[in-house]
Amino acid sequence: MINKKVKSLSVVLIIYLICFAFRILEYFILRTDQTFLGEAFIHKLIGVAVLFVVIKLFDFNFKEIGFANSKAILYISMGLAFGSVIFLLAYSVEILILTLLGNFQTLALYVSAYAVDGNSSHRTALVFFIFCIVGNIINVIMEEGIFRGLFPKLLEQKYTFIISAIISSCLFGIWHIMAPLRDYYYGSMSLNGFIANSVMLVITSGLVGLKFAMITKLTGNLYMAMGDHFVNNTVVNILHVISITGADKFMTLRISIAQSVSFIIVLILYLLNFYKKGKLYKK
Repeated sequence: MINKKVKSLSVVLIIYLICFAFRILEYFILRTDQTFLGEAFIHKLIGVAVLFVVIKLFDFNFKEIGFANSKAILYISMGLAFGSVIFLLAYSVEILILTLLGNFQTLALYVSAYAVDGNSSHRTALVFFIFCIVGNIINVIMEEGIFRGLFPKLLEQKYTFIISAIISSCLFGIWHIMAPLRDYYYGSMSLNGFIANSVMLVITSGLVGLKFAMITKLTGNLYMAMGDHFVNNTVVNILHVISITGADKFMTLRISIAQSVSFIIVLILYLLNFYKKGKLYKK
């Protein structure tokens, strides 16, 4: 067994770089997200395998990193409900704006590949919905297990929760630059477009990661964050707003509304809980 008192940040960065290397391999070589599967899931499966190996290597258990046995269904349902309500609000605002502009037509249900500059392809066969759902289940298990489970467990041996959450959230933000990086490398995106999209994705994903970290801290497990994460990733790929000018023209606005509102709600709940605990400690 490896001593748990090793330099936690170094270990986290090594694990991150291993996972990131497989992410590069899939995005640049295998490019499974651009095949009929529509999902880059192989490096996520490898990430789950890495999670298992590291847990065994450091003599952790799954409960310690947030995969508690009790109330999993309850917390997953809470996360699904929270994410659904938030996106109901975001879709409603988007539809209202389009209606006021005289552009709204309808909502459409089909599977598409998410891209920073919009959605592409229209897949309506049942098999593609299954691929989308299964792919996103693998995604939330890997990303929540690694970024909100394993990394905080390692980092909190040396740092406070807030510092650990910020470090893991920054890494989570950088994790999401792969699509614009590939587009720039192959010439389908300009340098300015790459910089703008990368900054947007890193900041947005970092804040989303921080939100998931606070949810995990509040609930004591990964399940509510997993449920919310699943909705975040899935809904924009299957439910589309059709306007006169095309599909999902205001998708960035929709996502911004959803993530901003949910982040503020979770931050308020976290601060209230922190304040409440502080008052209890003073008694």
